[in-house]
Amino acid sequence: MSSAQTNDTLLLTVVLKHDQSKNLEEIQSHMKKMDWWERFPVEGVEIVSWTVAMGLGQIVTLRLPPSLLPKINVELERSAWGVFRTECYPTYDFVPVRAMIRERVQNGGQ
Repeated sequence: MSSAQTNDTLLLTVVLKHDQSKNLEEIQSHMKKMDWWERFPVEGVEIVSWTVAMGLGQIVTLRLPPSLLPKINVELERSAWGVFRTECYPTYDFVPVRAMIRERVQNGGQ
């Protein structure tokens, strides 16, 4: 990814915590009724990763222009609420930062 793309986008990690009072069939029925699979994420947003954490729910990392953040928020409110509790965190890729710190430490720095 070029630095121009990096500067024009942000990473957002969305934690979708399962409502454990509902079984899988109820969750999937709600998601289908709300067109979850067609509407989330909104157009113009890239899915970086989407994992399932057993006992917790789903963890989705998205790359998006800041201007689409309100649309992501509205879509979560529209379609995820009722089967998930949502938490959202602005995030960044630490791998290059770690490499820089490691090199600095190996060269005697902190």
